[in-house]
Amino acid sequence: MILSQNQNDEDKQKKIPYHFGEKLRQVREKKGYTLKVVAQKAGVSESLVSQIERNHVSPAIDTLLSLADVLDINLEFLFEEYRKVRPVTIIHAEERPTIREDEIIYEELANPKDSKNDVSFESYMLKIPANTHTHRGSYGHMGQEFGIILKGRAKLIYEGKEYILEEGDSVSYSAAVPHTVENIGDCELNAIWVLSPAQRFTGK
Repeated sequence: MILSQNQNDEDKQKKIPYHFGEKLRQVREKKGYTLKVVAQKAGVSESLVSQIERNHVSPAIDTLLSLADVLDINLEFLFEEYRKVRPVTIIHAEERPTIREDEIIYEELANPKDSKNDVSFESYMLKIPANTHTHRGSYGHMGQEFGIILKGRAKLIYEGKEYILEEGDSVSYSAAVPHTVENIGDCELNAIWVLSPAQRFTGK
């Protein structure tokens, strides 16, 4: 099967991930430089500059830097359309997804779906009534946990040992062994708890 010249050109374009050519040509022409002048100053062939401007080849980084220097182009200008869009997710206080474990309330602070598997995490505003303790870690599970006590007094029971946590205290540990958090104060215990990787506790 013989491909037409147009088909060959289209295939070449698909293999080139970044198209700087139009910008380089526009700046060159605006400055009144010929292909030959730019090529000589950049230390490359005139043919290569022409191919780059027509997006027929993707320049090596050192060639691109040389051309940008000759044309006095800010790299930010060349790469501006290739900036990765990084989403920002906001969960308003009154809209937090909530799950209950008996009398204990877990208010979701970040959706696990928004993070990648290798760096995933889930976090909660934990509300534990007096004389009550969590159950979800009773048998242990994979990952790490981090918590900080915002209000009240807690007891972490971890691998058979007890650790008292006062307001403002923080704690971190491997979640692989049995662990529970108990409210040993007189008022509701409020804490922020983070688990990584995400366990998808809310089932969403």
